[in-house]
Amino acid sequence: MTTAQRPERSVPKPQFTDAEAGAQEFPDSGASARRYNYYKPAKRKQTHYEDVTVDVQPDPRHYLSQGWIYGFADGSSGYPLTWTKLKAWGVDKPEPERGAGSGGKHVEEWPAHGWHEFRDPNEEWEMTFYRYNANVVRQTTQNVENARQAKAFDNWTPNWKTFVERNVGAWMHIEHILGLYVFAAINRSCPTNMHNTAMVVNSMHKIRFAQDLALYNLTLSEEIEGFDGAAHLDAWNNDPEWQGVRKVVEALTAVDNDWGEMAFATNVVFEPLLGELFRSNLVQQAAAGNGDFVTPTVIGAGEYDYSQRDLRWTQACFGPLTSDKEFAAHNKELMQGWLAKWVPLCLEAARAMQPLWSQPDFKPPRFEDALDRAKSRFAGIVTELGLEPPKELSQ
Repeated sequence: MTTAQRPERSVPKPQFTDAEAGAQEFPDSGASARRYNYYKPAKRKQTHYEDVTVDVQPDPRHYLSQGWIYGFADGSSGYPLTWTKLKAWGVDKPEPERGAGSGGKHVEEWPAHGWHEFRDPNEEWEMTFYRYNANVVRQTTQNVENARQAKAFDNWTPNWKTFVERNVGAWMHIEHILGLYVFAAINRSCPTNMHNTAMVVNSMHKIRFAQDLALYNLTLSEEIEGFDGAAHLDAWNNDPEWQGVRKVVEALTAVDNDWGEMAFATNVVFEPLLGELFRSNLVQQAAAGNGDFVTPTVIGAGEYDYSQRDLRWTQACFGPLTSDKEFAAHNKELMQGWLAKWVPLCLEAARAMQPLWSQPDFKPPRFEDALDRAKSRFAGIVTELGLEPPKELSQ
């Protein structure tokens, strides 16, 4: 029998009943189900930063229907909004009631919903933090090692050696204190996980920079004959040039229960008026003329931390509060008060630092010019936040 003559085989035909796997379409079947849907992204598309940061802490203002699952001895629970005098829209609204089984239901009127609008423009989270700091440490270590191999420290002028051992060494105390007793201390106090993450990254930038300076100090003690690696302790404790800065730094750690004021006073006032004044307008201006091409690379890493990363999240955090839907006037008045409090203290400390400008053999630009640049930089930051530069700036 030929193929053409072969009769058709009797094979059961498949009958589709829509009961087989993959036949039904469910709400979670689409591509959108592969992304978290419990928050609204800041832009059109969600970012990895938002997926690992937004609402990682449980928050009944969004979806925790049974309320906070932990509290404190004074009766407050979770992340109290009273831990700063700053306010975001919705903070005065009463907490709405949600019955059992309502978890995940979207509610527009949760108190202080405005806090959840903050996003760190640096998009910092655990992996980015480790990558960034590992790169900084690697590069700094290579720079110092190359200088050691090339005997570059032999080219330093005599007075510059003394300047570095006392004054650059003293700056490590400032970074350590601000990192550990300001930003690490307040990161748990903020109202959202996005704020907490930004604070703790800022903390670790400063602690890492303090460690960089400490390790650099040890290297110089080994490489430069007569270099006193403990001189920074005497400078920090006794030199009159540092006592004003020390007073401000210690005052920042003693702010009465307000994470907003501590972060604002440090990154908006202290850093441009004192931090950049010393790092950029003194050390980095004077180093090359005194035969030092290494210290600017160490100092520059810490300067980049602030100017390109820590200041960015600070502006993104406090800027929207001055144009808040409900509390713009309140927040502006509060921040102007903080400026009036902290600017005179920082300017007084800056004036006390003036003798440092005459210590190196090769003199940097005049102190008055350096202070004017610092004031101009500070005024620009304040203006971008929607605030008025305080009258105390004319001191």
